[in-house]
Amino acid sequence: LDFDGLLEDVQNAPDGSIFLFHACAHNPTGCDPTLAQWKILTQILIQKQHVIFFDSAYQGFASGDSIQDAAALRYVWKQAELPKVVLAQSFAKNFGLYGERCGTFSIKCRSTEEKERLLSQLRLIIRPMYSSPPRHGSSIVKTVLQDDTLTAQYYEECASMAQRIQTMRTQLVQALQNAGSKHDWSHVTQQIGMFAFTGMTASMCDALTSEYAIYLTRDGRISMAGLNPGNLEYVAQAIHAVTDGKSITG
Repeated sequence: LDFDGLLEDVQNAPDGSIFLFHACAHNPTGCDPTLAQWKILTQILIQKQHVIFFDSAYQGFASGDSIQDAAALRYVWKQAELPKVVLAQSFAKNFGLYGERCGTFSIKCRSTEEKERLLSQLRLIIRPMYSSPPRHGSSIVKTVLQDDTLTAQYYEECASMAQRIQTMRTQLVQALQNAGSKHDWSHVTQQIGMFAFTGMTASMCDALTSEYAIYLTRDGRISMAGLNPGNLEYVAQAIHAVTDGKSITG
């Protein structure tokens, strides 16, 4: 993470700009600021009176602890000096409800009057867009989080998923080394979350797809959740084949 560059951009932006941040497990880089860095960043955001828009799609998949993954968001949310904090939260990944497109939208307001004004504008957007959302997905989330036993099970399974993804990172780097790769792939294990920013070029990604039927975005991002013990070695050998003797940007 180029934290100094991030601070510079936030400082140089016009006062009252809107900044979109991932709450945790940044997609696609997997690079998050530490909580200490968030506190430094927040002071500039307050000074510049910027509006903060959080995208929280991977809570629980960064550290394996949903509470810890919300630490930055909760810290910023408590800062009364910020003019506005907005949160778009998705339960598609961390509750396995991708087909339900289930989530929440929250705005921190400074007064009841402001809340009513915002609600009226949101309703004008919602009405022609979808009018009334489906209840199935949200009912599942509500059922789980209102039950202590189910909530405990949910946190445990989230941690298990995060650990599995981290294990795949370690094993992919080891498999690349075993395949003969001389590249430094340490950035793969240093990143967190569902994705890895590999540093592969668009032509390398095209070769993976056309020659090995491995599908990924052309910026080199791969889904770590798609790896398993059955395909890990094949993927590593394919990556080695398309990157051998060529430069990658880790």
